[in-house]
Amino acid sequence: MLTVNMHEAKTRLSSLVDKAMKGEPFVIAKAGKPVARVTAIDSPELGSERRLGFMKGQIKVPDDFDRMGEREIAEMFGG
Repeated sequence: MLTVNMHEAKTRLSSLVDKAMKGEPFVIAKAGKPVARVTAIDSPELGSERRLGFMKGQIKVPDDFDRMGEREIAEMFGG
């Protein structure tokens, strides 16, 4: 992640914010110490990204999944 000092951030704020909007967050540092992280508003929190498909091939859904427990459910509702 890009780190810029306070003075540079003030000078290049517009271009840095454009980068953040495109998904490239950056850190602003004061005297070399990080003080703020700038990300787009709709960016996920750091470390909370969802990993779609991470169990692909490890789970098998039965063909009758939508009918499982059909008889018991019908009995509960007076069917």
